[in-house]
Amino acid sequence: MGESKRRKSALREKYGQDETILPWLPIKKSQADDFYKWTTKGAWIGIGLMVFLWVTVRFIGPTFGWWNVQ
Repeated sequence: MGESKRRKSALREKYGQDETILPWLPIKKSQADDFYKWTTKGAWIGIGLMVFLWVTVRFIGPTFGWWNVQ
């Protein structure tokens, strides 16, 4: 008997279903992975926007006379 068959006989009706992170928390592992992917993508978008704003304020703004502090 292979490991897969042992696992299937031990889990019975729960075999093949997505597991929860914690027994008392109704969040599945696939949902946690999706949340991780979205937050990582959002963080990179935020970093890109921050760099764009910094370049605008630091270099482009003074060229056009914006935020001219003397």
